[in-house]
Amino acid sequence: MRLTKLKDAFVRSAAYERRFLVKNPWDLAMVFWIPLATVLLIWWIFSQIQITDLPIGVIDNDRGPVANTALRYLEANPNLTVKQLYHTPAAAKAAILQRDIYAVVIIPEDFSRNILLSKPAPIVLQVNAQYGTHSGIIQTSVQSVIGTLSAGVEMKRLVKQGMAPSQAAIAYSPISIQRISLFNAATDYQQFLASTVIPALLHILAMVIGATTIGRELRDKRIGRWYHFINGSHVSLTLPPKDDQPNNDSQPSPLDNVSASQNQAPEEVSIPVLVFGLLGKYFWPLLAYSIWSILALWLAAPQQSIAISALMVTYISLVLLMMLSFWLGAIFTLGSFSLRMGLSATGFISAPSYAFAGVTFPYVAISKNAQHWSDVLPLTHYLKLHIAQLQMQAPVIISLPIVYGLTLATLVTLYLTALLSKRALAHPERWGAR
Repeated sequence: MRLTKLKDAFVRSAAYERRFLVKNPWDLAMVFWIPLATVLLIWWIFSQIQITDLPIGVIDNDRGPVANTALRYLEANPNLTVKQLYHTPAAAKAAILQRDIYAVVIIPEDFSRNILLSKPAPIVLQVNAQYGTHSGIIQTSVQSVIGTLSAGVEMKRLVKQGMAPSQAAIAYSPISIQRISLFNAATDYQQFLASTVIPALLHILAMVIGATTIGRELRDKRIGRWYHFINGSHVSLTLPPKDDQPNNDSQPSPLDNVSASQNQAPEEVSIPVLVFGLLGKYFWPLLAYSIWSILALWLAAPQQSIAISALMVTYISLVLLMMLSFWLGAIFTLGSFSLRMGLSATGFISAPSYAFAGVTFPYVAISKNAQHWSDVLPLTHYLKLHIAQLQMQAPVIISLPIVYGLTLATLVTLYLTALLSKRALAHPERWGAR
């Protein structure tokens, strides 16, 4: 009998929420369609696998043969495109300020002559370091071009002195580096950023859903009505026949038949009923986010084969993250008795969480206090698992502690949400806060 009542609380709560979503298209879109649009939009933004053809400018004050060779090498680099030759530093700076180019290479006077005379011949690179990713790629590419040019010049000098070309190559660079990229060898930005940005955005949206789903009941002073209904109020959920419904929005819902007394605080509140009622209330958001999580992981999986166990543990962890996000959003709202404060808290917690996760900025480089804050955020731990399983293909056993931690956190926050819901039901005088 007890299990039947709990099951009924879940079903009735899910039916209650379904009817609300059907009658409120914007809330329905927030649950179903906006997460889908977010996943597809982010993947579209990062559809270009690599950053190529970054525009740069060149000021050639030499116009000699070696300078011309340097210009050809710059144009041949796949990461760069020489957009324009400038005659003055002022014109190049104006182009940088207008973001027509991101850097300018300045070849000084007598550049070719100094090289032929074996004198120092520095090339100046002015780069807009405000754009970190752009500037890093440009600096690496220009350095590679100049290194190749310098090696060629030095090898020609050695050959003129009578050394064999093969010996000249060894003499110029006796120590070489054999680089082996263990993960993401192609420097695929979809794997590096898109696959981690999407869970971060879903995390933010889920916390917003968590805050609004229970928060609107508080705001509209209907949380007592909701509890009475899931606890067994005899209210029919069957709509009248379509022929009997007037063609306007004023048609009362069967849920509106709940008596005025049922909008008041209940005398007794059962925690198990609240737990199952909350699970039912968040059933549709969880269903939607579970589906879009499958899509996100399918897009995030690299081309090489990924073990089914890795995909399953990542998917389970992502769903746990979504559930945890729901409960955290609900906790912030119920704790403050205000939907507005709850939404503000979710933004404060979730929006910067990606910056603390160690994806874009190294975790080891942030301060100790920031590391402690990062360790508290659930997104940090999920992204660590996500990268390990999908991108580094680590053994599943390495990530199991994170799965256990997310599971425990989800259960604890669900119970805390139920306790705070009970507290909210006991204080009807605080219902209606914005």
